Amino acid sequence: MGADLAKIQKWEVFLHIVYLTGEYPAISHTFIQREVVELRAQGFKVSTCSIRCTGPEHRRGAEEQDAAATTFYVLEAARRPSILFPALFGVFRRPKALWHAVSLAWSIRPPGLRALFYQLFYLVEAIVLAYHLRHVGATHLHNHFGNSSCSVAMLTSAISNVPFSYTMHGPAIFFEPLKWRIDKKIARAQFVACISHFCRSQGMIFSDPIHWTKLRIVHCAVTLDRYDKETAAPARKRIIFVGRLAAVKGVRVLLEAFALAQRAHPDAELILVGDGVERHDIEAHSKALGCDGAVRFTGYLSQPEVTAELAQADIFALPSFAEGVPVVLMEAMASRLPVIATRVAGIPELVIDGQNGYVVPPGDVGAFSAALITLLDDPKKCEYMGQSGRSHIEAEYNLSKEVAWLASLFDGTAPAGAIRPNDDITTT
Repeated sequence: MGADLAKIQKWEVFLHIVYLTGEYPAISHTFIQREVVELRAQGFKVSTCSIRCTGPEHRRGAEEQDAAATTFYVLEAARRPSILFPALFGVFRRPKALWHAVSLAWSIRPPGLRALFYQLFYLVEAIVLAYHLRHVGATHLHNHFGNSSCSVAMLTSAISNVPFSYTMHGPAIFFEPLKWRIDKKIARAQFVACISHFCRSQGMIFSDPIHWTKLRIVHCAVTLDRYDKETAAPARKRIIFVGRLAAVKGVRVLLEAFALAQRAHPDAELILVGDGVERHDIEAHSKALGCDGAVRFTGYLSQPEVTAELAQADIFALPSFAEGVPVVLMEAMASRLPVIATRVAGIPELVIDGQNGYVVPPGDVGAFSAALITLLDDPKKCEYMGQSGRSHIEAEYNLSKEVAWLASLFDGTAPAGAIRPNDDITTT
């Protein structure tokens, strides 16, 4: 009872955290949804906001539908005079705060007239969101991703005086660091949750060293009991990919590698879970390679459906050209699947080559095919790597542990300068 009371008193430092992102809920961002749920379970009051509404394809499951029903949508609200006019009236009554936000928006604008108009849109969105924060009594604003929604979060903080933080993912943000003013966002944020050491290093490149202590590493993570498939020898030779059917995911490389692997294992199957603008072309490429009969396209699936597909698979493959640290890899490893991924960004921090999977050069069809064949040849290796992967996720990518670490950043109890929980010394 005493411990529970202490926990409640601890979280009273921040009574109400508002989560923001560009689109919520989204099929590819279920980790945000889980983070929100776990924060609530650990005693925080958390509300969700999104710049845009998502379509029905992102709301296949009950969890997604519930999340959508309770989320405040900024653009939708901005179209309502009952919200827009009071928000504008309120900010004009505080000219210093408005001028501060206008000056900030001007200072972070990229070159060009179009970019200037976008800054005006972000400013209006920030005015609406600041009105909402005051209305719900928010005490902290946390944003996921460092692009446009983070610009809105930073402007909102300037208007409302509510402190903000954000989770920095990559890789897209690092392609245009000056456009998205990583330096300014790190400088003004209360803290920045970087998803990997690689991500943190990129933030260090573009920020003043005096702000490096703000850059903490908080792993995206998974709820382990969702992925509790018992270990068993592979009954099939089923390879699974989960992700967008887009160029950045390297699906064509996977198809070509699979076609080569099929020569040694003609009974192998490939399941592609996801959808995207390139689906038609990818399906045509599969047919041209002569392996379309062994390839199944599922389209978008709900999270429980993805979990069920992982439980029936034997090998997970992710041939991406650019990534942060893919949560879907964590889900596969938690499901005790050996994984094959590419040596980009933070992936080698998650996949230990030769221990819980293979890490191959991006775009290398031969290397990817060789890794597939090695695992298809050796079910025992698959089993060993799958168990090793599960243990690694339990130790470093466990949702309850990561959210407890994030919670200590929200309430200010994290040791100053500690990059990860249990760090003994202050580091830069």
